[in-house]
Amino acid sequence: MRTFIKEIDVAAPPERVWEVMSDLDRWPEWTRSVSSVKRLGGKPFGIGTKVLVRQPKLPPAVWKISTIETGRSFSWTSSGPAIHVTAKHSVAPVSSGSRVTLHLEYRGFVGDIFARLTEQLTERYMNYEAAGLKARSENAAFKASMN
Repeated sequence: MRTFIKEIDVAAPPERVWEVMSDLDRWPEWTRSVSSVKRLGGKPFGIGTKVLVRQPKLPPAVWKISTIETGRSFSWTSSGPAIHVTAKHSVAPVSSGSRVTLHLEYRGFVGDIFARLTEQLTERYMNYEAAGLKARSENAAFKASMN
């Protein structure tokens, strides 16, 4: 098993961060780590929803939402022969706004090998996602405070 974790503080309320984080269709607008997202079966964001995610330099993957704590976190999984990947996206209140935690876990024989081969890319993509989520959330929070 190989785990990657990235935390970042965001100067926006958790509700705003959750709004951005849980709107999967718009991820390609704010993170360079995702080139396209397509919800399969036309289902809205919810447990059991399957999503085809395309990322530069990685094979397309189908992710299935497995848990949701509305306003706080969601997890999704992607599996193949001898590989199981779980990603959890969490937001929690802190005095400066919010703290986002991105957690990615690879399991299985192929998962372990894949995680080792793509370690630098995975860390770069998690940094892109964290920075993009921060920028998108803070930008909207800043605009709202100006009105």
